[in-house]
Amino acid sequence: MFLKKEKIQQINLLDKSINKLNKMLQEGNFVELTYLLGNRKEIIIRNLIAGIFRGVGIGIGVTIITAILVFLLQKIVKLNIPIIGEYIADIVEIVERGRSFNP
Repeated sequence: MFLKKEKIQQINLLDKSINKLNKMLQEGNFVELTYLLGNRKEIIIRNLIAGIFRGVGIGIGVTIITAILVFLLQKIVKLNIPIIGEYIADIVEIVERGRSFNP
C-alpha cells in the first residue's frame, strides 16, 4: 500500500515536470529553433521561393492600387470640379515638366 502510494506520487511529480518542460519549450519557440538547425539547403530554397512570391504579390498589389487611383483621378478631372480639378491639373503639369527635364 505504501509503495503504491509512493509510486503514484512519483508519477504525479513526473507528470507535472513533463508538463512544465512542455510549457517551457512552447514558450521558448523550441520548434522554430529546431527548424533553423535543420537542412540549410531546404531552408534557403523555401525562403527564396517565399521571397519571390512576396515580391510578385507586392508588385501586383501596387500596380492594381495605382491603376485604381489613376482611374479615380481621371473621373474627378472629368467632373470639372473647380478646386480639385485645378489641383490635379497642377500635379499633372508638375509631373510633365519633371519628365521633360533632362539634366
